[in-house]
Amino acid sequence: MTVTVLIPTPLQKLTQNQGTVQCEAQTIAELLSSLETNCPGLGQRLCDDQGTPRRFVNFYVNNEDIRFLQGVATPLQDGDEVSIVPAIAGG
Repeated sequence: MTVTVLIPTPLQKLTQNQGTVQCEAQTIAELLSSLETNCPGLGQRLCDDQGTPRRFVNFYVNNEDIRFLQGVATPLQDGDEVSIVPAIAGG
């Protein structure tokens, strides 16, 4: 399955300044592995040492938060769009 991944600006230095990348994956877990393979260093920014998405990084599949779907086991379909949205805190 080819999916489009929207990369936030702060992480685009790891994707050769590309705002979107194409990946082959059937689940979010496979997508995260593919991102690290194709864009070294990106996986470390998105996941902890156990491969779990960091709690300050949100993932959306076609505008649906994976936390309310199946987490990293969320299945992907050909043509899906995955958004990576880092949480922003301030005060």
